[in-house]
Amino acid sequence: MAIQTRLVEYTHEGEVLEAFMAWDEMQSEPKPVVLVSHAFRGREEFECGRAYDLAKMGYVGFALDLFGKGVHAETTEQAFELMNRFTNDRDLLQRRLGAVVDIAKGQPEIDPRRMAAIGYCFGGLCVLDMARADLPVAGVCSFHGILSPPEKPTGKSIRAKVLVEHGWADPMVPPEQVVAFAAEMDAAGADWQLHGHGGALHAFTNPDANDADFGTVYHKAADRRSWQSLGNFLEELFTAV
Repeated sequence: MAIQTRLVEYTHEGEVLEAFMAWDEMQSEPKPVVLVSHAFRGREEFECGRAYDLAKMGYVGFALDLFGKGVHAETTEQAFELMNRFTNDRDLLQRRLGAVVDIAKGQPEIDPRRMAAIGYCFGGLCVLDMARADLPVAGVCSFHGILSPPEKPTGKSIRAKVLVEHGWADPMVPPEQVVAFAAEMDAAGADWQLHGHGGALHAFTNPDANDADFGTVYHKAADRRSWQSLGNFLEELFTAV
């Protein structure tokens, strides 16, 4: 195994963005890609690390960028400002996600017929919107993501398989929102599953999360179990494609 990485620059609606890509160069044929959608601070080492981990699993890891090349929040206030631009304009968000899919499909290491996406926090909302917008991904997985649908639903059936890894004690996504999400998925005819991790708060996969007052705390067991769940999901997903 020889993991290689590179930065991939692209543009969308006049903005320059930069993704991080990782793959095993010992595998000569194009491989399935797993897009990694970042949390509300922007693409950081955490998402790049997950892309690297996916490359070690035999996939291409593609840590996308929604906010702009070199753009990431230094404060929580800045992070909300960056995120709210897209949560308040889900049409813009879905167009930008579509641009990410297009740029990933053009990379020679990637098999464009086999694509999936995972996301964290705000990134979880993003990958769920990929499914809602019927972008060409076979499946999506949200880790402690925001589950709320757009105010103006697309009305489309959801063809991508959906996996949600949710901290049941997450103060940002209480149980009633989880129930509403389940109803949304059923109405869209989705093939979906949801794993609730007891005692886990928001950001439970991030070892740097340690702000109980904000509701973001790392949970080692939930992190391990949810990653194993993802591995099973991806194996099933790409075996079936």
